[in-house]
Amino acid sequence: MYHSEEDTGMTADDAAGNRIVDYELFEVPPRWLFLRLETADGTVGWGEPVVEGRAHTVRAAVEELLDSYLIGENPENIQDHWQAMYRGGFYRGGPVLMSAIAGIDQALWDIKGKQLGAPVHQLLGGQARDRIRVYQWIGGDEPSDVADAAREQVDAGFTALKMNATPEIERVDTPATVEAAATRLREVREAVGPDVDIGVDFHGRVTKPMVKRLASAMEPYEPMFIEEPVLPEHNDALPAIAAHTDIPIATGERMYSRWDYKEVFENGAVDVIQPDLSHAGGITEVYKIASMAEAYDVAMAPHCPLGPVALASCVQVDACSPNALIQEQSIDIHYNETTDVLDYLADPSVFDYEDGFVTVPTDPGLGIEIDESFLREQSEKDVDWHNPVWRHDDGSVAEW
Repeated sequence: MYHSEEDTGMTADDAAGNRIVDYELFEVPPRWLFLRLETADGTVGWGEPVVEGRAHTVRAAVEELLDSYLIGENPENIQDHWQAMYRGGFYRGGPVLMSAIAGIDQALWDIKGKQLGAPVHQLLGGQARDRIRVYQWIGGDEPSDVADAAREQVDAGFTALKMNATPEIERVDTPATVEAAATRLREVREAVGPDVDIGVDFHGRVTKPMVKRLASAMEPYEPMFIEEPVLPEHNDALPAIAAHTDIPIATGERMYSRWDYKEVFENGAVDVIQPDLSHAGGITEVYKIASMAEAYDVAMAPHCPLGPVALASCVQVDACSPNALIQEQSIDIHYNETTDVLDYLADPSVFDYEDGFVTVPTDPGLGIEIDESFLREQSEKDVDWHNPVWRHDDGSVAEW
C-alpha cells in the first residue's frame, strides 16, 4: 500500500516540517516483507516487519499502525511512537503486533540516523566493539551432509556453525533417534576440530524427556549451546533442563518483549538469549532486552534468518551491546532458494565477512542502501511462503 500527503489531508505547512508522509510495503522472495517509510524532506527509512509464513497478516498490522498513529507525525520521537503503537491498543504483544512494531521502529531509526548523519549505534551510545562474530547454518531443516558442509564453511572462513538437532521427533523416541542426532554432531566436531563453535538448534521440536536424553548424548562433543530446547510455552521447564546438563542453553526467538523475558532472567536457566529484531519490537525493544540480560550475566545472540534490513538492525544493536556474543545471519541459508540477502543491497560489501566476523557499518542510519529497483522488480512476483506442516507416522501433527 502507498500513502501520500494528499491521502492524509496534510497541508503544505505540515509537509514543510519533519513529518512522515508516505509508506510502501513490498512482499518479496524468498519470504520477506520490506517497509519503505518516507518523510516530507525525502528521507527514506527501511524496515523489515515480517513473521515468516504470516507476511499478509503482518502487512495488515503495519498498515493499521501507520494509518492510526504515524502518518503525519514527526518521526523523531521514537520512544513515544513505540509506546503509542504498543500501549495504544488494549490487546498487545504477540508475534504479529510486535513484528509490525519492529519493522516500523527499524525504519524510524534509519530515518533518524540519516537525518542526523550518524549510524544508529552512535545514537544509542556508541560502539562497544568494532565487529561482531557471525555463524553459518549447515544441514537444512532435516539435517544431512553436515560434516561436508561444516568443512566447506570453515574453509570459507567461518569459526562458528549452527545445525538442527533432529528432523521431526516423537514425544518419546527411540535410542536410534538419539544416537543419530549425537552422531551428526560428532561428525561435525570431528570434521572441524575443537576451535570451531557448533550451535545445535532443537527448534522447539523436542519434548522435556527427549531434551534430557539428547543433551546427555551430545555433551561429549561440546556444542556452543542448545537452542530452544523446549517451546517457549514450556520455559518453566528450563531450570530442570539446565540442572541436567552443562551445555549452555539459548532461547528467545519466539519471545516478543522484555516482559516475555522476565521469567528466564529471574530463574537463571538461560545462558544466551536470542531476540529477533524483526519480531521483538525492533531496535528500541531489543536494546532494552539486551540491557536486562547484561544485568543477569546473560549473553545475546540475535535471531536473524531474514533479510538485509533485519540483519543491519541486529548489527547496530550488537555494536553497542557489551553482552552480544554472536550474530545469526541467513546468507546461503536453506530457505533462500530464489533470492538472498545480498541481492537486495546496492552495496553488498557492507556484509563482507572476514575471519568469521562482520564489521560494524558506519554509514548513517542502518548503514545499508537498498537496491530499490531490484526490490520493486521482485515485489511483482508471487510470494506465498509457509513453513511445512510435518506429521508423525500416526498422522498427528509434529512440531516443525
